[in-house]
Amino acid sequence: MLPTTSKGRTPSHVRPNPVFPQYLRRIIKWQQMDIEYTFWQMLHLCTSPKVVYQHTKYHKQTKNQWARDDPAFVVIFSLLLSVSTMAYCVAYDHSLAHAVFVVISVLLFHFLTTGFILATCCWFLTNTYLREEALNSHVVEQRVEWLYAFDVHCNSLFPMFVMLYVIHYFLSPLLVAHGFIPVLVSNLLFMVASSYYHYLNFLGYDVLPFLERTTFFLYPIGVVIVLSPILILSGFNPSRYFMNIHFSRRL
Repeated sequence: MLPTTSKGRTPSHVRPNPVFPQYLRRIIKWQQMDIEYTFWQMLHLCTSPKVVYQHTKYHKQTKNQWARDDPAFVVIFSLLLSVSTMAYCVAYDHSLAHAVFVVISVLLFHFLTTGFILATCCWFLTNTYLREEALNSHVVEQRVEWLYAFDVHCNSLFPMFVMLYVIHYFLSPLLVAHGFIPVLVSNLLFMVASSYYHYLNFLGYDVLPFLERTTFFLYPIGVVIVLSPILILSGFNPSRYFMNIHFSRRL
């Protein structure tokens, strides 16, 4: 009689890969981070994001996981976010204590907490509703890794950061002014940044061969495109709105 294995039970020689603990330990070890590759990814996320996700396929083939095992992207992104936020505080804040509060809140809430929530939502959605049903019982079931969902969010957020923190900073004297042109330019900038975020989200999940109906991640772009003309005609200026919320200098 041939030996059988109980369905749904992991064989004794297979052990879960403790990726997340290793990932956290490497955060404080700069010598183990691939800084050059991280900047290469950041550049190509803004210019040719499909190339980045092509390399994600190679990573799966060589390391048998979709998620990055190198925390360099998150570490460098956090540093860039801190520097850009401090630049805003220098220009639009009058209190050192409030500036420190803004930097910490941007890192802990806007980046990490919001990222964890969005990654968890996408991770749950993809694994619950978008996975293809295995037609063959002998095929190994594949699932979206939570860390990969967080990677996709960070990848999608970086070009948005470039547009809404870097480009926006240099255009801010125009964007916070009164009048129709500042309202128009500000809304267009936010529209492009939001749409690009959702497009990269789509690319991140579309590259996974075991997911279907990933065009779901493109639907928010339609909502953004419909809302933008309404906000422009109503005179709403998102630049003035968000900067008045975050900084002590009233615009």
